[in-house]
Amino acid sequence: MKGFWQKETNPGSNGQVRSPAVAGAFYPGNAGELRQLVERCFKHSLGPGSLPRVIPGGKRSLAGLVCPHAGLIYSGPVAAHGYFQLASRAKPERVVILGPNHHGYGPALSLSAALAWETPLGRIAIDGEGAKKLLAGNPALRQENDAHVYEHSLEVQLPFLQYLYGEDFKIIPIAMSEQGLAESTKLGLTIAGAFPADDTVVIASSDFSHYEPQAAAEKLDGLAIKAIEKMDGDGLFSAIARHGITMCGPGPVTAAMAACRQWGVTEARLLRYATSGDVSGDYSRVVGYASISMALPEG
Repeated sequence: MKGFWQKETNPGSNGQVRSPAVAGAFYPGNAGELRQLVERCFKHSLGPGSLPRVIPGGKRSLAGLVCPHAGLIYSGPVAAHGYFQLASRAKPERVVILGPNHHGYGPALSLSAALAWETPLGRIAIDGEGAKKLLAGNPALRQENDAHVYEHSLEVQLPFLQYLYGEDFKIIPIAMSEQGLAESTKLGLTIAGAFPADDTVVIASSDFSHYEPQAAAEKLDGLAIKAIEKMDGDGLFSAIARHGITMCGPGPVTAAMAACRQWGVTEARLLRYATSGDVSGDYSRVVGYASISMALPEG
């Protein structure tokens, strides 16, 4: 773990800052190159096709997103669809980011103990007061750092958020090695109980099928996406178990659905589905990516 945590040097602060773990690997380590890559993701043929325009006075109807978390050159254009939608809504006060714990370090449900996270695009503060509310509302949730040392699923969402908002927002990052239906649902209900829908967005970080032929991935992922569109956590877990879908973040997605249902969201919408083969041209063993929005009824 040595070298991961920086001593905070800002005047008046005695906290810790999480340095990026996958800068230079999952995305460029240089700020200018990273910003250019994010813009290419938005303008990509698999992406929205244009740069987002942040609308300060937009409605706050978007409650949740499902976004992929591979290297940005592969999954970034699909992820960009969700952030393109987010830009057209009023900026949230906080973003709760839920992702799978790929490495197994730390407790089952781990909320970062840092005061801020950093990428080449700058530093984002943790919502400390919001974190306290979640910890008080869910005994299974622990605040610590080990689960976040190497984990990429949360970190790769940050460059998109920073592109939209700079450093003018707060995050609550939670890594989940416990992805069972009951605990994931309970976490989502904890989030909805702690925060109002009008100032919070929940982002579930997940890829879908792993290393399947293109046709198989599309078929399997379609079953999972159908359950998500219905906001059906039971149906999602049933489809995964019945068909052996190798989705890596069913827990984060289920938690996000539970929170959004509690806030009043009744259905989700697929914004874009593609695979790594659509980028690389190799369709023999692909990873599936989907961007899905969960919005409150308008009007």
